[in-house]
Amino acid sequence: MKNPNGYGTVVKLSGNRRHPFAVRKTVGWNEKGHPIYQSIGYTSTREEGLMLLAEFNRNPYDIDLHKITVLEVYHMWSDRDFPKMSKGSVSSLKSAWKHCTSVYQLKYKELKAYQMQDCIDNCGCGYSTQWAIKNLFGHLDKFALELDIIVKCNSMLTTAAPVPETTKVPFTEEEIQRVWERQSEPWFDSVLCFLYMGWRISELLSIKSANVNLEEGTILSGTKTKNGKNRIVPIHPRILPFIEARYAEGYEYLFTNKNGKRCCGATYYDLWKDIMEQLQMTHTPHECRHTFRSRLDSAGGNKKCIDLLMGHKSKDTGERVYTHKTIQELRDTICLLL
Repeated sequence: MKNPNGYGTVVKLSGNRRHPFAVRKTVGWNEKGHPIYQSIGYTSTREEGLMLLAEFNRNPYDIDLHKITVLEVYHMWSDRDFPKMSKGSVSSLKSAWKHCTSVYQLKYKELKAYQMQDCIDNCGCGYSTQWAIKNLFGHLDKFALELDIIVKCNSMLTTAAPVPETTKVPFTEEEIQRVWERQSEPWFDSVLCFLYMGWRISELLSIKSANVNLEEGTILSGTKTKNGKNRIVPIHPRILPFIEARYAEGYEYLFTNKNGKRCCGATYYDLWKDIMEQLQMTHTPHECRHTFRSRLDSAGGNKKCIDLLMGHKSKDTGERVYTHKTIQELRDTICLLL
């Protein structure tokens, strides 16, 4: 049966070819009256060609985009979206991309879930990198959907290694008391600031004196994520004397070394190691954040307030979108710590 006018045709090409059937449509005529064809694709059988032609007529796509490779999609997407992302996210996604070389030259429309899964399974890395690769394919799929290159996200069918159970051990109440007993010794105040305000090590060391508001009793700081950056954390009353003493030194950064310069992470880890040896403990600075959250949770702290204090994104949509907390509510929450 003849196809309708303008529907397109499937023709068999001469010679010995793997895909001898050309699927095409006439899009115009040249000056000699010969047809100008738009090539849609090539198939191994006429039946496959007719199916491809039917798919095209059902949902016409841009031929150039139909032929675009995974590599080209990545460059188009990254040029658009990387400027909107944090440095950490960009670094993670760029690292994940290096594990996807096996699919760079594939047409994106033909990229299958099992090929994405192979990149994840064969990366030779742990759960963090595996999830970064899965996340990357999710971004690429959404971008390809926007361009009408694909009609479904195969990345949703992929899996990555489960996040392992945390090995972090919070401070016990007895251990916290031992820190308080030596509060006047050098740098022990930093441990208590971690325990009572929930800072990351990079956040504590980057606090500028200009961002300390002693009148309001708050500190503006934060790093790493959108929810963590530039967050306001009320100063716990028991920590206030330490903050006031540091602030009175008049340096640009609140926590400085002997010459008044900002203390770097490597130097602080040496100080931390010495403090732990003195206390006969084996905790890491990050375990202070675990302690901070665990103690607030045990004290019945509001979940949204705890997330705001920690710089975390609330998992519950209602809390994340519709719940707004005042500084006083955050202060009431942090004061639950004794």
